[in-house]
Amino acid sequence: MKKFAMAAAAVALSAVGLTVSTTSASAAIVCNADGECWHVNRHYVYKPEFGIVVHPNNWRWGVHERFRWREPPRRERGYWRGGVWIRF
Repeated sequence: MKKFAMAAAAVALSAVGLTVSTTSASAAIVCNADGECWHVNRHYVYKPEFGIVVHPNNWRWGVHERFRWREPPRRERGYWRGGVWIRF
């Protein structure tokens, strides 16, 4: 019985560790006012005048919403504006 309790505790601790590591990831989906969306791997602070909205990584747009999926060139820091990648 003691071995079973220790094994159960190890499994529980492993699950907690896995949960903490996956929730600490900072991946997100970012969209601009033009309807262009892209992935980011780090949390960036965008200026309000950029018109950027940051969504959780599992976000999906609705059936009647229209967005275009874009990816940043070489994973650079920046944002899309009018179909052009602006680096910062």
